[in-house]
Amino acid sequence: MLQDKKKLVEMKNITKTFGKVQANNDVFLTLYGGEVHSLLGENGAGKSTLMNILSGIYQPDSGFVFVEGLKVDIATPKVAIGLGIGMVHQHFKLVDVLTAKENIIAGQKGMPFINGGKISEEIRYLSERYGLEINPDKKIYDMSVAEKQRVEILKVLYSGAKILILDEPTAVLTPQETKKLFEIINRMKKSGCAVVIITHKLNEVLEISDKITILRKGEYIETVENKNLDSRELTDKMVGKSMNLSINRPETDDKKLLLRVSGLTVKDIEQVKVLKDITFDLSSGEVLGVAGVAGSGQKELCEAIAGLQKIHSGKIKFNKSNLVGKSPREIIKMGISMSFVPEDRLGMGLIASMDIVDNVLLKEYQSQKGFFLSKKESREKALDLVEKLNISTPDINTKVSMLSGGNIQKVLLGREIEIKPQLMITAYPARGLDISSAHLVYDLINEQKKNGVAVLFVGEDLDVLIEMCDRIMVLCNGKLIGTVDGHQATKEDLGYMMAGNPLNKGVDDIS
Repeated sequence: MLQDKKKLVEMKNITKTFGKVQANNDVFLTLYGGEVHSLLGENGAGKSTLMNILSGIYQPDSGFVFVEGLKVDIATPKVAIGLGIGMVHQHFKLVDVLTAKENIIAGQKGMPFINGGKISEEIRYLSERYGLEINPDKKIYDMSVAEKQRVEILKVLYSGAKILILDEPTAVLTPQETKKLFEIINRMKKSGCAVVIITHKLNEVLEISDKITILRKGEYIETVENKNLDSRELTDKMVGKSMNLSINRPETDDKKLLLRVSGLTVKDIEQVKVLKDITFDLSSGEVLGVAGVAGSGQKELCEAIAGLQKIHSGKIKFNKSNLVGKSPREIIKMGISMSFVPEDRLGMGLIASMDIVDNVLLKEYQSQKGFFLSKKESREKALDLVEKLNISTPDINTKVSMLSGGNIQKVLLGREIEIKPQLMITAYPARGLDISSAHLVYDLINEQKKNGVAVLFVGEDLDVLIEMCDRIMVLCNGKLIGTVDGHQATKEDLGYMMAGNPLNKGVDDIS
């Protein structure tokens, strides 16, 4: 039990700009050993920038960083590691064909001359000390998402880090895995580590944090102790005004079957089945949620329906029209208006090097006649999207790559809604969004539902899926485990199903 908590990090007057965008302006942060410290703020508030400065990815334009009382210049991530600072990113940086042990020791100084048995012993010691259960000799490609995350944490701890930064650590975990992660974090805290969490899940912030620092539009607002706080109070501090946190689930009449998927099977490039005999229906004016740990087949399901994934067997029918074997362009020519918000915003959804106007134009240029493209309508739509969705950007001619993740998502979602779809496929539409932006997304999707659009909603926040969706189907390892009524679903039941266990109660007949 720690008597006096040691000040491990002090960041003073940190300022960082990217072109015209000021990401951090005179920001302060103090971290103590034996504490869990959460960073909260809307998209573009500067949370990730501040942590990227602490971990050596960015350098501040001005300001100072002190580690254990000494002023330091963290020029690279390697320098940060040498100072005991390690960051576990949301998207894991592991080599799939290597073992856990090989990933953990990769890049460590003098590794070629260190005894492999000794390394395994050291890793097992760390595993037991912090409750990070892994097999050092297991290949990464054989691991679950939770196991991979433990390897990432062990990688940081093995390097000697005592200041750990976790970026959206529960984004891809089941409720049961999240509970286990919190036990691990509490062990790290008791051992004297300072743990920083970047997250948008307020209920988790309140559960795990000792202190919470709030940023708004790049500015430091305040640091508060987690005593008798609630999510509404935190939201008001983040946004600067009162917010309604409830999520509506509007009821719609006159539902009509639009999409029928039967026996859908998809194989990857190595001919391994990633979707196995999936069958479900989706009606107009309905939001059908999809739950599952990352890599359970969500991506392949969305892409198969959208015409982007080769189908091994099965049927996909929209209003009795067969979509199997049809490309996105052929689907459009069939008169089907389908919008798709993929999880890979910049790899598949938008082109990072283009501005907002040109990304809007991408969706409609095929309908223009003649040899020359007119940008007039796209400019008008881009201006309308920026105003309607409160997109934070210097102007509509700013490259999408210069925007924060949340604002990129708004551009993508807004563009897809503009086509007035009959079917809307959304994969993690609120991932990485602050609570204000996330609720704007939920409202936009509910508007589509009220307009008779059929919505397939792949989500990771089980609370949101339960509050918003009419039905929720659960995938595990490419199989459809079951479908539950959104009004009756519980997080515990969904978590149980996400682990591959069918429920005996409340499951629709999906045969």
